[in-house]
Amino acid sequence: MNLPEQSARREGQDAGFRQGRSDGYRIGLYDAVLKGLPALEEPARRDIRVLYVTAGIGVPYPALDQAVIEGLAGLVRYLTVASPSDDVAMIAGNVRPDLVLVLNGVVLPAEKVAQLRQAGFKTAVWFTDDPYYTDWTIAIAPRYDYVFTLELNCLPFYRQLGCEQVYYLPFAVNPAVFHPKRVPTSRQSDICFIGTAFWNRVELVDRLTPILAQRKVMIAGWWWDRLKNYDLLADKIKLGDWLSPEETASYYNGAKIVINLHRAFDDETLNANSRKIPAVSVNPRTFEISGCGTLQLSDIRQDMHHLYHPGTEIDTYVSDDELIQKIDYYLRHEEERQRVALGGFMRTRKDHTYRKRLGEMLSILFP
Repeated sequence: MNLPEQSARREGQDAGFRQGRSDGYRIGLYDAVLKGLPALEEPARRDIRVLYVTAGIGVPYPALDQAVIEGLAGLVRYLTVASPSDDVAMIAGNVRPDLVLVLNGVVLPAEKVAQLRQAGFKTAVWFTDDPYYTDWTIAIAPRYDYVFTLELNCLPFYRQLGCEQVYYLPFAVNPAVFHPKRVPTSRQSDICFIGTAFWNRVELVDRLTPILAQRKVMIAGWWWDRLKNYDLLADKIKLGDWLSPEETASYYNGAKIVINLHRAFDDETLNANSRKIPAVSVNPRTFEISGCGTLQLSDIRQDMHHLYHPGTEIDTYVSDDELIQKIDYYLRHEEERQRVALGGFMRTRKDHTYRKRLGEMLSILFP
């Protein structure tokens, strides 16, 4: 082996050692934090029967269903799970649930919900995509006794339809999936973005291309070939891939910074929001990124400050220039980056798990 090869080998070994030490320190830190946290007050298990009806749609809904099922399992005495294609009314007649909870409600036929209510069962729906599917949910919401939505701005919308019991309930994180963990080098990056290429995201990434082209970057999702600068970033993009929650969590863990840019409420791509209801609440990704103990740089949603403290648990930007400045700052200040990421992780574990969220729902339904 000649001298240049020996030098390159030593550099590789040194880099690997530094990365391994950094990863070990990070995972050790989060393990210690979890052990040192005061025992979180878990919602009490209720002596009730719940029939949960899944969304009945493809990705990403099975992961949401699983998170809700696991959250409910520790909160109620009896849990039965059904799909929208099942004879839900017959199942309810057999198990006699105190509550029938439906995720999304787009697939479950109206006549099945009517049968449940006629039989005297309490029904609730949790909408997953507000306000982007409100052209559909406008007909679905009045079928149920209780309506839960992850969008604050949809409360008056549903109340105007005559729904009397409408509540804001954001989504959350499944800590069994989104948690700090060691990941291989292939999952590591400086900057990560996972999500569909809605036009506001395309515009942002096009503007960031000079910076992204010089960094180790991972972008995944549909339609990123819309980018004007796609050819310059193609080797950093997993085009058309819908990552599993476990894969997503691995990429979040391997990133130094994850960018979260919410979709625009008036983007015409896959949007059934003809009334142009503005979105002011955060997306589920907000909780999942922080649940992995990774720094998140997010655009600002009006309701965000009720969930996280910007600057100490999450960081935000209002312009492309500010985002560029913060990317540069946090990539040069690792301790500060880890401090904010740790704050976001602790807040997420304390306040934003599905078990916590579903406990809030049950407190409303069974005061």
